[in-house]
Amino acid sequence: MRESRTPAAEALTGLVLSIFRANGLLIAWGDRFASVEGLTSSRWQMLGAIALAPAALTAPEIASFMGTSRQGVQKQLDRLVEEGLIDRSPNPRHARSPLHSLSVRGRDVYQRVDRRWNREAAALAAACGAGDVAAGQRVLSSLMAELATELEEAA
Repeated sequence: MRESRTPAAEALTGLVLSIFRANGLLIAWGDRFASVEGLTSSRWQMLGAIALAPAALTAPEIASFMGTSRQGVQKQLDRLVEEGLIDRSPNPRHARSPLHSLSVRGRDVYQRVDRRWNREAAALAAACGAGDVAAGQRVLSSLMAELATELEEAA
């Protein structure tokens, strides 16, 4: 028998289930969207993390920023290096953790997909309503902060 939930817990459960479903849809949608530039969602995310950073990043820094495993990030970074989309350079702070930055080709690819994304994002935001999008971002940010705190306390 299922334990009864408070209305707030029931609402949060619904939100979390929606996030799980949205994640799958976003990955599938992103794979189709980014395929025009020969990318997958994962590689597009890696390019974006690097492009939006103020300086070159290590694999652990990208993994932390994206909330994913260092091993998964490393696999995508290796492929992006092979494809000539990112450059790997020595890290003076850590010999075994190189720095990653966009190559000239990677910057061009990222800018093309980003221009298309900006048009798509504007249309999606208009369809959802700018106020609702902002409210959703606030709720997700609060939820992520709470979960991160719990994970840190458990470690």
